[in-house]
Amino acid sequence: MFFSLNGVCSGYDHVPIIREAKLEIPQGKINVILGRNGVGKTTLMKTIMGILPCTKGNILFQNHDITKFNASSRAQIGIGYVPQGRGIFPRLTVEENLQMGELINNKNPNKLFDQVYNYFPRLAERKKQNGGTLSGGEQQMLAIGRALVGNPEFLILDEPSEGVQPNIVKEIGEVLVSLNQERGLTILLVEQNIDFAMGVASDCFIMDKGTIVVQLVKNDLLKEEVMKKYLAI
Repeated sequence: MFFSLNGVCSGYDHVPIIREAKLEIPQGKINVILGRNGVGKTTLMKTIMGILPCTKGNILFQNHDITKFNASSRAQIGIGYVPQGRGIFPRLTVEENLQMGELINNKNPNKLFDQVYNYFPRLAERKKQNGGTLSGGEQQMLAIGRALVGNPEFLILDEPSEGVQPNIVKEIGEVLVSLNQERGLTILLVEQNIDFAMGVASDCFIMDKGTIVVQLVKNDLLKEEVMKKYLAI
């Protein structure tokens, strides 16, 4: 299996949030994690990336145990991460933000700096502009572009549509699908936007109370009983 979680637990200050999470991600697919607010989705993403330590269980990437790897080490072996809230450097230019992405993924020396501008022409138009002056949608493009520059094999995104205008959400979705289909990039994202998730994902996982409770195909999201059971507030 390309990537898997096996009974993973984590949390904050000895308060457990993620409980015995199990997840298997095949190579070359786009998968989405859905769930109500407060079920631990962002905590799970931080655990996958190594920002939060795994207190139990193990994490495997390409058949290697990376449970003890920190976030920097995971980036250097080809795991890209776009956090919730984007996390760009507001005082650096667009170009300088993207250059930061060249410092990650030692596994693959072929960087995608120029290709990022092809995927996101708006960034090319604003490459000398400070990141903090961009719109919310453009900052999300920049955050994704910075992760892509390092040419990751596995891209993780935490709510890429949050606070982004619909036309840019559509553009981001098209880019993710293109990256998956043209480059074979494996993608995992957390989302609240069901329409966006259905437009890009192959399969989805539902999260509740800190664990993955079920795996669904995206057509299941069209069923009213599924929505009420897993996603209704």
